[in-house]
Amino acid sequence: MRAGGLLLLAALGGCHQAGTDADRPVTARAFPRADRPVSALAGNGFSTEDQRDSVGEAKSVMDLANIRAGTTVADIGAGEGYYTIRLAERVGPRGRVLAQDIDPAAVRKLGARVERERLDNVSIKTGAADDPRLPANSFDRIFLVHMYHEVTEPYPFLWRLRPALRPGGQVIVVEVDRPTDQHGIAPAQLFCEMAATGFRLSEFARKPELNGYFARFEAAGPRPAPAAIRPCSVATTTSKDKA
Repeated sequence: MRAGGLLLLAALGGCHQAGTDADRPVTARAFPRADRPVSALAGNGFSTEDQRDSVGEAKSVMDLANIRAGTTVADIGAGEGYYTIRLAERVGPRGRVLAQDIDPAAVRKLGARVERERLDNVSIKTGAADDPRLPANSFDRIFLVHMYHEVTEPYPFLWRLRPALRPGGQVIVVEVDRPTDQHGIAPAQLFCEMAATGFRLSEFARKPELNGYFARFEAAGPRPAPAAIRPCSVATTTSKDKA
């Protein structure tokens, strides 16, 4: 009877654990839950591309990221392709661009655009909320431009993104300094989440043409085990920003 009771308690404990994470992908449950709100997905239209080009946004980001002929780039959260198209032109026929999004409608529209503009150096992939699904050891740069605040599972997302970098590869983040439920993220929160998954900040700059800031990260040290990752507190990182 006692053994049976222990087994029942263990089973109930397992059910309770699964219940607390029932709103999360099964593949994310080995990782901590993010201690911050998340912005709703923004529209993917590209009606403002001329306006963004008028202030030199893409050129500024690509220059800061040292994108040149032959570079391999993953454009995560590509939407309908503002950066994808410009990256493809910059890297040229010797380079490659992988455009990824989790929105099937955006992926279809981007596919049609890539085909229409005959961009032979661009491929397209559908990702997941907790996994960018990138091939290992494949990219010199991974772009997360005005999209990281929409990532609902930052720890498994970044943990699974890291192996896709080539030696010396870098993650480029462009964001707005405001709360994550207002389509931005405070720099300290971003730095903390990146550090928790094994990335080191190597450059940070505020740029008016980006309507926000530019941050460059590199892999540093061994990738931590999922259970060893400690979630970042919004209250703590907000205090650091104000300090």
